[in-house]
Amino acid sequence: MSDIKFVSCDSYEELSKLVGQEFINVVLNKPNAVLGLATGSSPIGTYNFLANEFKNKKISFKDCLSFNLDEYIGLTKKYENQSYSYFMNQNLFSKIDINKNNTFFPVDAFNNENSNDFEKYDEKIDEVGGMDILLLGIGNNGHIGFNEPGSTIDSKTRLVNLTDSTIEANSRFFERKADVPTQAVSMGLATILKAKKIILIVVGKSKKEAFERLKNSQKFDSSWPCTSLVNHSNTTVYYIKNDFN
Repeated sequence: MSDIKFVSCDSYEELSKLVGQEFINVVLNKPNAVLGLATGSSPIGTYNFLANEFKNKKISFKDCLSFNLDEYIGLTKKYENQSYSYFMNQNLFSKIDINKNNTFFPVDAFNNENSNDFEKYDEKIDEVGGMDILLLGIGNNGHIGFNEPGSTIDSKTRLVNLTDSTIEANSRFFERKADVPTQAVSMGLATILKAKKIILIVVGKSKKEAFERLKNSQKFDSSWPCTSLVNHSNTTVYYIKNDFN
């Protein structure tokens, strides 16, 4: 039976505070914690909470390291503000005291299409002792990171082709669907599952099927990558109950 803990929240504000507090607790216990971070609309409230806690001098991130889940490949100059490094700087890094030299993105390993280069990202995470806490969002099709349906449980950081449903979902940030990158570099499922603690945020009615697949799964189903989390011993899912009534 899955050990995943599910926490129902009455509002996005409550969810963001609870998830933010999970990160605060980790950093208070280990000031040089290694943080795994996600982008997208779901974690913005959490990042605002962390920024406010720093502003109120309740926490410091100066000794922390961070590793982001994924990054687009092939963004044009016009859309540089859609990169995930830009997102993280705007929504968190510029508002706290983390050392920018200690913030890492998988695209840093993108020297060419040699898979060994991508796997250097995994090696870097291992070198610093692994991620103490990792934040995940979830896609309508059950993807976590950019691990699309069909991803294998042993997948590592790699170049991925985005599905049409993911491109469609992300097109709201671009003028045209055709402007959305079709590829990204993403942590693999095996990379994700090595994190010591995983927090999954589920926000929005469009995530209902993926949420229910995860909640009702007892084993990994590659057609719903989120179900890989049943193989992790310390995962908590925070969701807004009104989204799934």
